Amino acid sequence: MTLEQFNTLSASQLKEELFKCCGSTTWAEKLADKVPFPSIVALKHESNRIWFGCDEKDWMEAFTHHPKIGDVESLEKKFASTANWASGEQSGVNVADKNVLIELKDLNDSYERKFGYIFIVCATGKSAAEMLGLLKKRINNDPEEEIEIAVNEQNKITHIRLDKLFA
Repeated sequence: MTLEQFNTLSASQLKEELFKCCGSTTWAEKLADKVPFPSIVALKHESNRIWFGCDEKDWMEAFTHHPKIGDVESLEKKFASTANWASGEQSGVNVADKNVLIELKDLNDSYERKFGYIFIVCATGKSAAEMLGLLKKRINNDPEEEIEIAVNEQNKITHIRLDKLFA
């Protein structure tokens, strides 16, 4: 879709398209209210302003719209509307060693128990082993530090998905 086409979508269509990029209702609604945008750069700038102005409830909502890293079953079922994007983002797990995948799953579960949300990482271009290394490092963070990292990772994912929306 072009930016011009995006700018002419109905409010409900805008929210639907934006929600695919970031699963925060507040973020999608506030960004949709700012249409039209003169450029994708301006859209991303406003996206950042809104995202970092959201509260923890909004961030948690967005996090629930991601499958756990390596969870192929989730990709196929729950996340059907963004499965192609998420699958491409997580392509590093498609060629991963089985032991790495098992360790990713186990550590993901531990992370979720500790922080109350799944491990959020911008997986694009990362191997399963790299993501496992990041997970091992980040699981030792305190909750305040980790939420800040996760919020920034979600923002990276959102920007990649916005690029895909306009590809």
